[in-house]
Amino acid sequence: MFSGESLWDLFQKKNFSRRDFIKTCVAVTGMMGLSTALVPEVIARAEKRPLVPVIWMHGLECTGCSESFIRSKAPLASDVLLTMISLEYSDTLSAASGADLEHHREKIMKEYAGKFLMVAEGGVPTGNNGYYCTVGGLPYVDILKETAQAAAAVLEFGSCASWGGVQAAKPNPTQCTSVSALVPGKPIVKVPGCPPIPEVMTGVVMHFILFGQLPPLDSKGRPKQFFGNRIHDTCYRRPFFDSGMFVERLDDAGSKAGWCLYKMGCRGPMTYNSCGNMRWWQGLSYPIQSGSPCIGCSSNGFWDNDPFFERLPNVATSNTISNADQVGLTAAGAVAAGIAVHAAASVLRHNRQETPEKPHQQDNNVTPGGGK
Repeated sequence: MFSGESLWDLFQKKNFSRRDFIKTCVAVTGMMGLSTALVPEVIARAEKRPLVPVIWMHGLECTGCSESFIRSKAPLASDVLLTMISLEYSDTLSAASGADLEHHREKIMKEYAGKFLMVAEGGVPTGNNGYYCTVGGLPYVDILKETAQAAAAVLEFGSCASWGGVQAAKPNPTQCTSVSALVPGKPIVKVPGCPPIPEVMTGVVMHFILFGQLPPLDSKGRPKQFFGNRIHDTCYRRPFFDSGMFVERLDDAGSKAGWCLYKMGCRGPMTYNSCGNMRWWQGLSYPIQSGSPCIGCSSNGFWDNDPFFERLPNVATSNTISNADQVGLTAAGAVAAGIAVHAAASVLRHNRQETPEKPHQQDNNVTPGGGK
C-alpha cells in the first residue's frame, strides 16, 4: 500500500547505509541518461519526493514487457518494485487477484487521483464493443479509459501499447489500437519495443518519480535519451556497411566474420532504439550481435513488413555511392585493381631479376687521355 515515503526514508527503514543510497542514486542517474553533473539533484529529490503509486494495466499482449522489466540489472527490478515505486496493481506481479485486486485498483484511483502513474502494456481491442479482451467481465477498453483519466501520466510499455502491436496486423479483426489513440489530453510517453529494453523502462519510471514529469520526448512521443539514435548509428557492424562489406547469405563467410546485415533485411537504418549501446540481458547481446538482422520491432507497423528479411531500398552510405550494390561493386573493383597492380609490379620485378645486366661499353670517341 502506498505510504508516501521517499526513497531515502525506505533506505533508512531497511537499515541501508547512506553509501548504498548514494550508489543507488548514481546508478539511477546514469540509467536515466542524465549527466553526472545532475547526481546532486537526483540525490536531493530522492531524499524528499514521495514514491509514486503505480497501476500497471494489461491488454492484448504476451506479457513480454513485464518479463523484460523484471530482468532489469541497474537497478534490479526487485529494488524498483519493492523500494523505488509503490506497485499497487498488476495482473502479473501482484500477489492478490480477482475481485480484491480490482477493488484495490479502484481505491487507489480515488484516493490518489491525479497523483499515480499508469503503465499500459498491450494493445487495446475496440471491435465488438471491446469484448475481445475483458477483465472481471468488463471490457478492457472501458477499464483503461477510466483508469487513465484519473492518472497523472500514462506510460505505454511495448509496441503493442504504443502502436497496436501484432494484434493490429492486417486485417486487424479485433480493431486493436494504441493506448494514446483512446486517451486524448493526457501526458503520455511511448516506450516501444517487442519487448522494450528493461533499463529503458525503469529509466522512464524513475525520471517521473524523481522529477515529477515525463522526460524530454521526440516528435512521436518517445524519450529522447533512449530513442534519439538509430540502431544503425550505434551498431558495431557500421564500419562494414561503410566499407561495402555485406552478408549475402546467413551462412556465408561474411556472416561468420560479422559483416553488415543490411542486405539481409536489417531495419537498423530506420529503427530508433538503444539496442546497439545498451543491449539486452545485462548488456550481454542484442539481435544483430547474435547474427540476426534487426526487424525494427520498436517501429510502428513492423509486424506488416512481409517478408521481414527483405532489404531496404537505396539506403545512402557515408560516401557518394548511393546503394549497397554499388558499394560492393566498387569495393570489389578496388580490390581487383589492387591485385592487378600488385601482379604487374611483381612481373616487372621478376623480369628485372631474371635479366642479367649488360657490361659497360666504353665510348669509342673518348681517348685514354680524356680528349676527343
